[in-house]
Amino acid sequence: MTATWRRQFFTIWFGQAASLFGSSLASFALVWWITRETDSATVLAIGTLLTMVPGIVLGPLAGALVDRWDRRTIMVVADAGGALVALALALSFAVDGIAVWQIYAAMVLRSLAGAFHFPAFQASTALLVPDDQLTRIGGLNALLQGASAIVAPALAALLITVLPLGAMMLIDVATALLAVATLLTVRIPRPMVRAPEARPSVLGEMRAGLGYIWHWRGLRAVMVCATLLNMVLTPAFALLPILATRHFAGGSGELAALQAAEGGGIVLGGLVLSVWGGFRRKIVTALLGLAGLALGALLVGIAPADGLVLALGGMLLMGMAASLTNAPFMAIIQSVVAPALQGRVLTVLGSVSMGMAPLALLLAGPLADRIGTQAWYLAGAGTAAVLALYCWADPAVRHIEGHQP
Repeated sequence: MTATWRRQFFTIWFGQAASLFGSSLASFALVWWITRETDSATVLAIGTLLTMVPGIVLGPLAGALVDRWDRRTIMVVADAGGALVALALALSFAVDGIAVWQIYAAMVLRSLAGAFHFPAFQASTALLVPDDQLTRIGGLNALLQGASAIVAPALAALLITVLPLGAMMLIDVATALLAVATLLTVRIPRPMVRAPEARPSVLGEMRAGLGYIWHWRGLRAVMVCATLLNMVLTPAFALLPILATRHFAGGSGELAALQAAEGGGIVLGGLVLSVWGGFRRKIVTALLGLAGLALGALLVGIAPADGLVLALGGMLLMGMAASLTNAPFMAIIQSVVAPALQGRVLTVLGSVSMGMAPLALLLAGPLADRIGTQAWYLAGAGTAAVLALYCWADPAVRHIEGHQP
C-alpha cells in the first residue's frame, strides 16, 4: 500500500514540480518586463489584482465543480490551458507586438486555470496520501515552492539577458505539457458522493461549502484572520520589484535575490516540516509560523536603502514562516474535512480570505508611488503579530483540530 500511494502521488508531484518551475521562470520574465517598461507601482499592482480576481470570484463555483467532476481531468485541462496561454505570449513576443494589456489578459487566463487546478490538486492529495503523512507532504510542497523561488528568479534573471522573452514562454509550454503527460499515467480515486438524482444544485453545493465553514467557529475565525493578513501582505509582495528598483536602487539581480531569499526560507521551512513533521498539535506549528512572519516583515519594513542584507534576512524568515503556517493548516483541512467537500471548502476559504486584497491593491500602487513600499511590510508585521496573539487566545482556534464535522 505504501509503495502504491508513493508511486502514484510522486508521479503527479514531479510533473507539477516541473510545471511550477516553468511558470516561475515565465512569471519573473513578465513581471520584470512590466517593471522595466513602465516603472509604475500602479501598473504592477493592477497586474497582481487581475491574477487574483478569477480565483476570488469563481473560486466557490470551481470548488463545487471540482467536487463533482473528475479531478485528474480538471488538472489536465488547467495545465493544457496554461500551455496555450504561454504559447500565445511566445508568439506575441516573437512578432515584437506585445503590450501590457496582452500580459494582463494572460495573467487573467492563467489565474482562471489555477482557480480549478489548486483545489483539484489539494483535494486529490487527501485521497492519495495517508492522513499521518499530510503534514510532511505539505512541507514537501513548501520545499518545492521555495526551491522554485530560489532557482527560477536567479535563472530567469540570467536567461532574460541571453534569450528573447518568447523563448522563456516556450519553456513554460514544455513544462506544462510534461505535467499533463504525468497526470495521464496515474489514476486518482474519486470520493464517495451522492447519486446524481440525490445531489443538490451547483448553487446549493456552493452554499453548503460556505455553510460548513460558517458553522465551524474556529475555521471561520481563521478565515477572517487570513483575510486581514492578506489585505496588507498581498500588496507588499506585489510591489517587491518596485522595492528592489526604487528603495534599493537595484535591477533584476536585486529582485531575484529578494525572491530567492524568500524561496530559501520556504525551502528551509519545508525541510524542517518534512523531517520533523511539526508539533503534535498542528495549530501550534502554524501559530509559531505566524509570529515568525511578523518578525520577518518587520525586518524588511525597517531596512534602510543600503540595508539589502537586512531585507534579505527578513524575506528568508518570511518564507520559512509561511511554510510553518500554511502546511500545517492545510493538513488540518485535509484530515478533518470529508474528501467530497474539500474542493468547496478550500475554494471558499481562498475566495473569502483574498476578498479584500483587490481593494488593498487598488490603493497600494498610488500609495507606494507616494510613500514607498515598506509601509505595507510594517503594516503586515503589526497585523501578523496581533493575529497570532488572538488565535492563541481564542479556544475555538487553539483547539481547531478537535472539531467534529
